[in-house]
Formats: sequence, C-alpha cells, structure tokens
Amino acid sequence: MRSLSFRVLCLTIFFVMVSEVMIYTPSIARFRLTYLTEKMDKAHLAAMAIDGSPDRIISQELTFELLDHVGAYEIVVTGPDGDTRSLSRPMRPPGEVQISLYSPMAMELVFDAFDALFQTGNRILRVTGPAPMESAATVTVTLDEFPLRAVMYDYSWRILTLSVLISVFTAALVFVSLRWLLVRPLERITGSLVAFRKRPEDRSTDLDDRARRDEIGVALRELGLMKEEMRAALRQRTRLAALGTAVSKISHDLRNMLATATLISDRLSMSQDPDVQKVTPTLVKAIDRAAALCSTTLNFARETPPLKLAPVRLAEIVAELNAELVAPADGAFRIVLSEDADFVLQADRDQMYRVFANIASNAVNAGADTLRLVVREEGGRLLVDIVDNGPGIPEEGRGRLFQPFQFSSRRDGTGLGLTIARDLVQAHGGTLTLERTGASGSTFRVNVPLRATA
Repeated sequence: MRSLSFRVLCLTIFFVMVSEVMIYTPSIARFRLTYLTEKMDKAHLAAMAIDGSPDRIISQELTFELLDHVGAYEIVVTGPDGDTRSLSRPMRPPGEVQISLYSPMAMELVFDAFDALFQTGNRILRVTGPAPMESAATVTVTLDEFPLRAVMYDYSWRILTLSVLISVFTAALVFVSLRWLLVRPLERITGSLVAFRKRPEDRSTDLDDRARRDEIGVALRELGLMKEEMRAALRQRTRLAALGTAVSKISHDLRNMLATATLISDRLSMSQDPDVQKVTPTLVKAIDRAAALCSTTLNFARETPPLKLAPVRLAEIVAELNAELVAPADGAFRIVLSEDADFVLQADRDQMYRVFANIASNAVNAGADTLRLVVREEGGRLLVDIVDNGPGIPEEGRGRLFQPFQFSSRRDGTGLGLTIARDLVQAHGGTLTLERTGASGSTFRVNVPLRATA
C-alpha cells in the first residue's frame, strides 16, 4: 500500500470521481428541469381535452384520470387573450414552493436541484412556465415533490454506479500504463542502485536500455555513466589508500632512521676538523628537511581526529602565534588582530591553531613580515580575512593551491600546509578560500560557524 503503483491507482480513482462530481452537478439540475418540463407538456395536453368536450365541460371522472396521468393536483392554462382552462381536485393543497420556468438561471437550477435532494419530507410545488405548443400561453401545475425526488435519487445512483465503473476501469488502464512505462523502470533502477551500493564492482546488475529515447532512457544512460565514474573513483581511491598506508609506514620508519642520523650529525658538529665543520651545516639542514617532510606527510595521512568543541577566544590564538612563530632572519614577524574583533567561537582549539599557524607559516616563508586578521560576523558565521604583505602567489600556483604536494611557497616545502588547513576548516563546517593575491600581498578567508560571541 506504500508503493508508487498503489498511490497512482488511488489518485486516479479520486480524480475520476472528482470529474464525475463536476459532471453530475449540472446533470442533476438538467434532469430536474427536464422532469418539470415534461410535466408541463403533459399538463398542457390534459388541459386541451377541455377544448374537445361539449360546452368545454368534462366529467369529474375524466378530470381525475387526466390529473392522475400528469401526477398533479391542479392544472391551469391561461391563454394570451385571458381565457382559462383548468383541471383540479376538490381538496387540493396549496402550493408551498413557487417555481418559474421562464428563463431559469444555471446556478439557480443547480441550487434548487440540490435543495430538492436534501429535503426529508414532501413539499407541494407550484410550477409556472410557457405552454409547449402555445408560447404565449402560461401553464401552472401543482404537484408533489416526492416523486421528483425519487426519480432524482434513482438517477443519482445510476450516475454513481457508472462513475465508479468508469473510475475503476480508467484507474486500471492508467495503473497498467504507468506501471509499464514508469514504475517498472523505476523499480529496476532502484534495484540496480541498491545492488551497486552493496557490491560496486559487480556489473551483472547494470542496466542497458539504449533503445529508449524518453526520460527513463536518459536516466538509465546517465546512471550507467555515473556508475563507471564511481567505479573508477573507487579504484583510484583504493590505490591511493594503499599508497597512503605505504607512505605512512615508510615515513614513520624513515623518521626513526633520521633520528639516528640527527644524533650523529650533532656529534659531527662538535668535531674540530675543518672539513667536517664545513659540511656539517649542510648535512644538518638536509636531515631537518627530511624529518620535517616525514612529519608533515604523516600528519596529512592521518584522518582528522574528532573535534573537541569548546569556546575559543580568537585573540588568545593570535597571542600564542605571535609568541611561538619563528621570525624570519631579516626582521620580526607579527600578527595584528583588527580592533573589536575579540570573538569567541565554538571550535577545537588545537585544530584551529593549526589552521592559522599553517597560513602564517606560508606567509613567513613567502617573505611577509606582517599578518593582519580582519574579523567580522555575518549571518551567524565568523569571517576572518587573513591579509599578508608578501609578494603574492604566482599565477601558475593559484589553481593548485589546495592540492597536496602540488605547490609550496619555498623550494623544500611539501605543499601540504594549506591542504591540511582547508581540511581542518571543513571539519568545523566552514571554508578556506583565496580571496585576493597580487604584488601587494594575499588574502585568505576563513568562514566558520559562530556559536557564541564575547
């Protein structure tokens, strides 16, 4: 009962029944009008019997027979010259409801028809209208409403029965058509997607319906292309995962080896031999660079640990960076926080510190001596523009800025600093983007949710 087919079936029956109701409304009004018009015709014919009798007088027995044939209490036909022909019962009831058939309005006929249907007792109707064969004459008939309501009920039940049959038949045709054209293909697509989720490498559940040129055919072809792209991405991801595991193990073992080499280089630095003193600084720098590369690679290979969110004051992170960041050789490096920017945000302090430290380190390595943090709140989010006064980012490196191992501001860099910073910002539900770069410096923007303000 929750399937799409069952819902389509129910909706089709419902809409057909609504259409039938809209058709029934004017039909029942027309049926009532036709019934009353036929009564007027019979009444006029019954009154014409008076013209065929001697002295225009008929017996009471014939009068009752004519009235019974019409189903009326009284018939009055008034000619254009004022002459009157009438048939009536001695004890006729007075008319309770006056009905005029002269130029009836459509809405009035509808309202009167439903008013008659909803009556519970009998009413006496006094119907007035033009004579069928004498347009200038007027016919007035007094009759019971109960027989009219009985035939209206019978007509309504016939319409209802026919509507139900039509709706069920139409719904069955629509159901079969939609199931064949739409529901069955969707079931196949759904089954293929479920099987692909369970076993992406299994091609036996792939659908191939290239003959279809409708939307379902397009969806099937696009689904096939998507599966192939996903399989290729999964194969690439598997290879990268295996490669990452291998690189992590190699980096870990290599870092242990470099630790031993560092101890030996420290002993060599204490040697008094001039030749040893000459080559030792170069060896130490090479070992330090190799150790730094191993550490950075290991940090990148690790998944981002679960965040420990807590209120973090941005000014404290800036103060810590100013105290711990290594200054360039040609002068001091400082980070300046804009005024009225002492915001408190919900974040992992250590991870957020790594974000700003990586960006600041890149600025230092590029030759900047000042880093300005321009902070503002916008729509419940904290926007931090990190502006440096370095030489800017070369054109060829801008497109590869956040790709691992692709671009670095120095020759011996790994190209992982901005990649790690971006991943950490995304883990906080934010974004890290390059807003501007040029000869006067670069601007990076950190956009993260702000949960609390100072």
